[in-house]
Amino acid sequence: MNPTLTPSWQQLGALAPESGAVHLRERFETDPARAERYRAEACGISLDYSKNRIDDAVLKALLALAEARGVSTLRDAMFSGEPINNTEGRAVLHTALRKQDAAPVRVAGEDVMPAVREVRQRCYAFAERVRSGAWLGFTGATISDVVNIGIGGSDLGPLMVCEALKPYADGPRLHFVSNVDSAQIVATLKGLDPARTLFIIASKTFTTIETLSNARTARQWLLDAAGGDEAAIAKHFVAVSTNREKVTAFGIDADNMFGFWDWVGGRYSLWSAIGLPIIIAQGAQRFDELLHGAYEMDEHFRTAPLASNLPVLLALLGIWYINFLGARSQVIAPYNQTLHRLPAFLQQLDMESNGKGVRRDGERIAYSTGPVIWGEPGINGQHAYFQLLHQGTALIPVDFILALRQPDTLASHQRTLMASCFAQSAALMRGKTADEVRAELSARGFSGDALEAAIPHRVFSGNRPSNTLLLDELNPRRLGALIALYEHKVFVQGAIWDLNSFDQWGVELGKQLASGIEAVLAGTADASAYDASTQALIARAQASGA
Repeated sequence: MNPTLTPSWQQLGALAPESGAVHLRERFETDPARAERYRAEACGISLDYSKNRIDDAVLKALLALAEARGVSTLRDAMFSGEPINNTEGRAVLHTALRKQDAAPVRVAGEDVMPAVREVRQRCYAFAERVRSGAWLGFTGATISDVVNIGIGGSDLGPLMVCEALKPYADGPRLHFVSNVDSAQIVATLKGLDPARTLFIIASKTFTTIETLSNARTARQWLLDAAGGDEAAIAKHFVAVSTNREKVTAFGIDADNMFGFWDWVGGRYSLWSAIGLPIIIAQGAQRFDELLHGAYEMDEHFRTAPLASNLPVLLALLGIWYINFLGARSQVIAPYNQTLHRLPAFLQQLDMESNGKGVRRDGERIAYSTGPVIWGEPGINGQHAYFQLLHQGTALIPVDFILALRQPDTLASHQRTLMASCFAQSAALMRGKTADEVRAELSARGFSGDALEAAIPHRVFSGNRPSNTLLLDELNPRRLGALIALYEHKVFVQGAIWDLNSFDQWGVELGKQLASGIEAVLAGTADASAYDASTQALIARAQASGA
């Protein structure tokens, strides 16, 4: 159903013009209690959403929209294993991967939980062999380095988590290769000892062109070091895949193939065997804590009232800006350095899920859907893209993310970090008026025409919205909850927009064309089937000798 036809959507449209008329600075001056009223907490994460262009009427209408769009009903269908991925006829059960209670989860009548636990325990047992030194390479040496070769969800999730939890890592060194540009794998292999390196090839079908290109390069690198001994492959390669035939043809022992299921989408897969690099780096106990944190957020999302439900609130605020106030992008600004890959992870999670132009029934959409997600650590962004946030012409909401405690923290650095985060959200909200600039510059000796000329460049409009998410500590449990929070936020927005958030047909066309163009570049096909621009690009590449 078209969401724009619901009364709550139309009410929000009527409220939108008023929202910018009252400056956020004025809202706080007249209603200081909004800081406590517009706050919610769960799973060790506190959400301050008071610096948003909302009032009680807007929030009430947004919550009514969630009710009208059946968010709770679709949520329950997801958790129960119904095939809500309607274009592929699949259940969506990444939540089952971190489930902590004993209740069954059925897909087509079969409880999937025994298989989930069995694969997890196999991953734990394998990881412990590597971590303990029981797994030996072709020379009898232990493993010092692990290289994960994957792309998309098989790279972004594990990489992000391994970076975020690096202070807790006590296993072999982890490396990640995703780009088919050989510069990445060449640089990675250059510093490694083949006799002590283990490769994880992560590809559900074991056909992904980028992943297999890198895997073959790694395979040859190892064979060169092993004197061509094919038996060495099984000692240095394992697979996260479901294609047993191709895995064994590569030389990987089928006992070292870890599978997952078609109800696990790539961008939701770090909780599955795709998380094997995390388990090797962190150990089974910390991976369990990661799962437990996500499960706690699942339960919060499943049971909390919509008005205090963190994923629902984040999603509704996004709907407000995207559909009623004209925002087209969203900044993710983590302030903890180890979260530096979180924006890239959330780019895939959000934009691959809700970057859709048709509703679930296939009808074209005439309203805005998924925003552009971007950002990098906020402390660096303050000296770069924050200029646009403060004085640019676009409305760009920001999520500030800060862990109050983290391992290996220097107290003076942490104070500066926290002060910077809080100051930026306050500055975006408050701004600086012409009168404030005039007084400030006058005190510094400016006067006359020079003073008046300087003022416009130093005025900040303020009224720029943001959320602040505070984690009590950056540890595996809280990270699990944070990731699940954003997963469910994306789900809620997809439900409101009537999207299937769990397919990704948009990534397929380029893949299909790439294989044909590669054949042209290799000289085994001609370019006549392609447009004039593509033909010219191919010709130029061929002429270069590349």
